[in-house]
Amino acid sequence: MEASERIIVPLDVPAISEAQNLVRALRGHVGAFKVGLELVHVAGLGVFDQLRAAGADRVFYDCKLHDIPNTVAGAARAIAGMGLWMFNVHAAGGSRMIAAARRAIGERPVDQRSALGSQPTPRLPLLLGVTLLTSLGAEELAAEMRVDVGPRDYVAVLAEMAVTHGCDGVVCSPHEIQDVRARCGSEPIIVTPGVRPSWATTDDQRRVMTPADAVGAGADYLVIGRPITRATDPAAAADRIADEIRNAAG
Repeated sequence: MEASERIIVPLDVPAISEAQNLVRALRGHVGAFKVGLELVHVAGLGVFDQLRAAGADRVFYDCKLHDIPNTVAGAARAIAGMGLWMFNVHAAGGSRMIAAARRAIGERPVDQRSALGSQPTPRLPLLLGVTLLTSLGAEELAAEMRVDVGPRDYVAVLAEMAVTHGCDGVVCSPHEIQDVRARCGSEPIIVTPGVRPSWATTDDQRRVMTPADAVGAGADYLVIGRPITRATDPAAAADRIADEIRNAAG
């Protein structure tokens, strides 16, 4: 995979115009764009067609579905018709919820139209399982969530359950990649937030790693936001990160 294709840029901005400008600036320099709850609640579900019109060929809907199986199945069935590259559920929702989402995706005909009806859906989306948010660590697991294992064990167990019951891959921090690979093998996709180049700050994420190290550990895709989106020249920042990944691989 080309180094730039591994980079997913989150469009965590308060206006669709800002998101479109980022897409126009970064298309051809990164592999995909991530749309989360902030932008969807600002712009509505029509945001996906608007971003495609701006040049976003691959969109990852970071919706983190987490509800009873029937509710998640209904949402997954609807999302499967929007022409997206992939979306996610919280693995903590359990095996029945994940299996329900997988079944629902399969029930959606591939010729359904996208959110505004303007684009045919070329394929069904990939389904990812979110394991543990990168803002959480061992302290929260023990004191707040009453989990008696550390992040590495917790994430690896959730990842195995998610893949076994229908996820195409998982979302985990860079520090759990090798544990997930040990349990799940090389086939599942690993998408990794908490990635920061050495020249950037870590912000509110605690379990972080450089892009080159994350790819070396076994990540497929890297979610990298503020080092790119807040740069004076976002495209140049993305190219710099791609060069780091490429040079480390070489």
